[in-house]
Parts: sequence; C-alpha cells; structure tokens
Amino acid sequence: MSHAGPNAAASARPSTDDPGVVTDAPKSWRDVIAAYVGLTKPRVIELLLLTTVPVMFFAERGIPPLGLVAATVVGGALSAGSASAYNCIYDRDIDEQMRRTRRRALPRHIVSPVSALVFATVLAVLSTVVLALWVNWLSAALSVLANAFYVFVYTMLLKRRTTQNIVWGGLAGCFPALIGWTAVTGELAWTPVVLFLVVFFWTPPHTWALALRYREDYRNVDVPMLPVVKPATEVGRQVVIYSWVMVATSLLLWPVAGTSLVYPIAAAVLGAVFLVEAHRMWKRAKGSDSLTDINPMRLFHASNLYLSLLFVAVALDPLLGR
Repeated sequence: MSHAGPNAAASARPSTDDPGVVTDAPKSWRDVIAAYVGLTKPRVIELLLLTTVPVMFFAERGIPPLGLVAATVVGGALSAGSASAYNCIYDRDIDEQMRRTRRRALPRHIVSPVSALVFATVLAVLSTVVLALWVNWLSAALSVLANAFYVFVYTMLLKRRTTQNIVWGGLAGCFPALIGWTAVTGELAWTPVVLFLVVFFWTPPHTWALALRYREDYRNVDVPMLPVVKPATEVGRQVVIYSWVMVATSLLLWPVAGTSLVYPIAAAVLGAVFLVEAHRMWKRAKGSDSLTDINPMRLFHASNLYLSLLFVAVALDPLLGR
C-alpha cells in the first residue's frame, strides 16, 4: 500500500463546497470552548485516568493522599489532552475525509491549526509543571515521554506506514500505569510493569475492533490499519491471540504483587468473559465479511468495560483483601 503523507493528503482535500466537508463557523464562545475541549478527546482522557488512579490505590495499599491524587489526575489529564490535540493537528487532513472524525474542530474550521498548536503546547507545559511541582519529577518525565511517543512515534511515524501502528504506538497509552505507581512510590517496580503490559496487549483488540467498524474510512485515506489490509477472519484471529496473552498477563499480577484473592478472581472472571466475546467475533468473521454480521463494536464496548472493571479490582484489592 502506498503511503500518503500529510501534504499529499492535504492536496487531495475536497473543496469547502463539497457537501461531505463540514465548515461550520463558530456561533458563540460556547462553540469555541467546546471545540477546544474536543481537541483533547475527553473520552480518551477518562480511560487513561481510569488506569492511573487505581494503581495509586494499589501502590499506597489503601487510600492515597487526595491532594496527590488530584495533582496526578490534573497533570495526567493535561498531558493526555495535549497529546490528543497534537494528534488532531497532524491528522487534520485525513480527519476531514473520514466520517468518524470530520466533525472535529479542525475539519470544521472552528479552531485554526496555529491556535490548536499553541493550545496543545500550553497544555503540555502546564502538565509538566503540575506533575513536577506537586507529584514528582519521575512522574513528570514519564508523562512527557508518553506524550512524545504518541505524537512522534505513533502519529507521525507509524500510523500511516504499517499495520503494526497501533501495536507499538499503543505503548503511549500504557504509561498511566507507571505514572500512577511512581506518583505514590517515587520509583518504578515490576508491579506497574505488569499493568503496563496488560494495557499493551489490550490495545490491539480494542482498537482493531473499532478500526474494523470504520475500515472503509481508513481505506479511503490510505491508513493501513490491520482491518484495511487483512480480511476480517485474520483480524479476528489476531484479536483472539492478543486477548489470550492479555488475560494471562493480567493474572501475573497475583504472584508478582502478592495480591489477595480479590484481584485474581475478578481478573479470571473478567478475562473469561472477554475471551468469549473475542472468540465469538472471530467466529462471526469466519461466517461473513459483513460488518452487520461481525458486529465488531460489541467487542469494542466489551473491551472498555473489561479494562475499567479490571482496574477497579486493582484499586479494591488492597481495601477488601486485608
């Protein structure tokens, strides 16, 4: 598959007279604020914080200081929002052509690329200051590394060039587990590394399910997500493989961290449910290439629920397993 860089894709943009391109002008200051908030991808921030705070509870073996939690949450949210905004700036050419993303602020021309760049940079600086002053320098450094990895490695280097884009690019989304741990302890350990790997192996099934649903969007902008270059049966097979490794990795936390039985029981039950969903999607993909029949969004939503509940179990284990 040929690689269409940002300049090539931009030159092929439809004109603003094309009915498929949204060019809303801001109607009020509320529209502008909503547009800037949208640049940060709030739902992504929610998911990242959901893997940060529970790890803080686990590292503290109880309830961590609320001021520390607040500073970590604010700093982490600003960092994640910054990375998302940078991503929106770089991908604005393809976002304008994809049905799923054409209503974002930059394709709608509510926010200019220069304004978005200033906004993203301010968020990055603020997040580093907050984490460095009110958490610690290690957590701040990990946050900067995650931001840079997402922007330079995933967005700029991998996304438009390889089917492995989300596998390795997804590493950026694993850092909150490390940041949550170091916020409390000030150092790294094997426990957060296990949780880091859980998120790493969770990311491909989660993202490929979504990419399968929108494979025509990615195909139209020449982004080689796995569902674009491989048949749905192969996507289903890869999803099952990563799901098994993910569940096995999640159970490693029990011996590595010395948890009570609360966590492994929850991890085993949640993992079993997820594996059933992964195998069912693979089976549906073997029988039909129709997205209606495959229903990949069922697995996508199940993956969100799985990760949320697994990390809730991480937070509850030291509280209930005493």
